[in-house]
Amino acid sequence: MRDHNNLIYALEPKYYTDPAIYEKERQTLLATTWQFAGHVSQIPNKGDYFRLEVAGESLFCVRDRKDEVRTFYNVCQHRGHEIVQNESGNTRMLVCPYHTWGYDLTGQLRNGPNLDSVNGFDKSKICLPQVITEIFCGFIFVNLDPNAKPMDEVFPGVREELREFVPQIDDLQPLEFIEISEDCNWKVSVENYSECYHCSANHKTFVDGVIKPETYNVKHVGYTLQHTTECQNLESMTYMIDPEANAYATRYKSWFLWPGFSFQVYPGNVLNTYHWVPAGVDKVKVYRGWYTVGGEESDAIRQLAKQDFDTTVAEDLVLVESVQRGLKSRGYTGGPLVVDPAEGVMSEHSLMTIHNWVREALDD
Repeated sequence: MRDHNNLIYALEPKYYTDPAIYEKERQTLLATTWQFAGHVSQIPNKGDYFRLEVAGESLFCVRDRKDEVRTFYNVCQHRGHEIVQNESGNTRMLVCPYHTWGYDLTGQLRNGPNLDSVNGFDKSKICLPQVITEIFCGFIFVNLDPNAKPMDEVFPGVREELREFVPQIDDLQPLEFIEISEDCNWKVSVENYSECYHCSANHKTFVDGVIKPETYNVKHVGYTLQHTTECQNLESMTYMIDPEANAYATRYKSWFLWPGFSFQVYPGNVLNTYHWVPAGVDKVKVYRGWYTVGGEESDAIRQLAKQDFDTTVAEDLVLVESVQRGLKSRGYTGGPLVVDPAEGVMSEHSLMTIHNWVREALDD
């Protein structure tokens, strides 16, 4: 980090453009942090499963016979063939299609052709390798690091606050996930989300119709960045809310969980999420999730999701892809951040925090 005349500088462009650094991220940063896997409503019944990928690893989540959600590496312990082929489904046994070795839903090997002919073969000693899994307010997170600290330690207080802002969270299910493909490094997109210094110039609908920017701030707590603001004047809101519904009905707050997920609550206790999935050194998929009680259809939420996609999402897509092109220019080496000691909406102190996390994970 350069510090000329007390200025704080952004990360050098190589952190966003160098394939070797991206590969190091996959092996270290992305493989040792909590990653969003899915929602418990995706596997409501015993034997339900779905596939996912984290840090280049194929995994699957499954609900076992005792209703526990488990996550396994998707690889047979015999010859390495992938076990789960479909994106989702229901099964009584996990059977590898190559040589039909069968595992129960706890990952324990139960059978396979001609195993009894092998002297000393002990099925009880062969089990699919598990990945640490946590259920966080109905959301499934996984961590490839077997020594990972619990989410409540890494993201202190978030679980409790989230329940305060979204009293109905245990009854929520996804209404829709919107996938956005961005031609930029994942950190460019995360950084854009993590500051509102650019909002007044680029997000008129969000600034004028959802939040009150003069009350906007971002705080650093544990490995979270927490955005807070009041809602726009009710007559200026782009959708209707009941301000008397509860103590948080007129508030906006988001909890960004480093490195790639954010719970976001719009005024009216409307939960939505961001999920960043790196797809290459200069490509990322961003998923916008919207939720209703029981996943029931809601014209209001559909309208809000469309408004968000047509405005904020579309506006950000142009911005982040331009930044990625600029990061490849010989004319840019990493500029000074606007870090206001008083913080607030016109400060980039949150980026300073992100850059420190990146250096902590990658720099030897």
